[in-house]
Amino acid sequence: MNMKTTYLGLKLDHPIMAGASPLGADLDAVRRLEDAGAAAITLPSLFEEQITREETGTLYDLDGHANSFAEATSYFPSVDEMTLGPESYLNQLRRVKEAVKVPVIGSLNGITNSGWLDYARKMEQTGADALELNIYYLATNPFETADMVEKRTLEIVRTVKGSVKIPVAVKLSPFFSSLAHFAKVLEGTGADALVLFNRFYQPDLDIENLEVVPALQLSSSATLRMRLRWLALLYSHISMPMAVTGGVHTAEDAVKATMAGATGIQMVSATLKHGPERITEVRDGLAAWMEEHEYESLEQMRGSLSLMKCPNPQAFERANYMRVLAGWKA
Repeated sequence: MNMKTTYLGLKLDHPIMAGASPLGADLDAVRRLEDAGAAAITLPSLFEEQITREETGTLYDLDGHANSFAEATSYFPSVDEMTLGPESYLNQLRRVKEAVKVPVIGSLNGITNSGWLDYARKMEQTGADALELNIYYLATNPFETADMVEKRTLEIVRTVKGSVKIPVAVKLSPFFSSLAHFAKVLEGTGADALVLFNRFYQPDLDIENLEVVPALQLSSSATLRMRLRWLALLYSHISMPMAVTGGVHTAEDAVKATMAGATGIQMVSATLKHGPERITEVRDGLAAWMEEHEYESLEQMRGSLSLMKCPNPQAFERANYMRVLAGWKA
């Protein structure tokens, strides 16, 4: 049975990877991820705000005046809360590369086309095998059009691709107005892979203290459904590989993601909940499922449940929507 796959030009023994998470900031945890069988390791994101604040020398000022500028500055974490600053991130990347044999993917998280993108080149020089650009942007300005939002992302991708030689993946949200079209444009711009999807963390409201409360809820297998839908829709329209992140907790989840069209499978919440060893369970479970169902390779499985052969995906989706609504019973 052949479980090998190629993602971002990297030859991997299987598709199960460690996605960007706090585990990547701890060298012992990184070693456990490799021991558990992770085919590649994506480090946690280095944020644009960390770099720009350090470069302009404002981190100290922000901490010193946090109380007087609460509405503006308290949204940002303090220096002590950030696990890895710009220079320590590069040092961690270097240590991880020395500690493991599997490919290591650096991650940048930002929303503007500014000097922080120089760190893409620095990550390449430090030894990153590939980069993941996490475009985490919530469009709240009513005067900013959808076209402007897309152009912002495309310009970031062009700039990074023009400054590095290693492959670059783009991690997107599902909320672009025409995601299928935008994926095609990203491919034409030079993106080497798509990662579906990043998650917009929804805050809660403290109605007693009248505060907005940050809330982090780890994913479950139910989170995977939106990813499966778009993997299946995009599979026949773009040739660059796609990785799924969010919702893969079991071997069955990995099977579904592969059949929908995923080349790479990133695990984060499952490893945070159950430890890196969960990767071993999913990898071995995927192999057992393939053997039981007489699949000889991942390539044979990939895309087998995509909408590749559906002449009108829109009609297919609407038919399913109507069927679900009509089939509900109290």
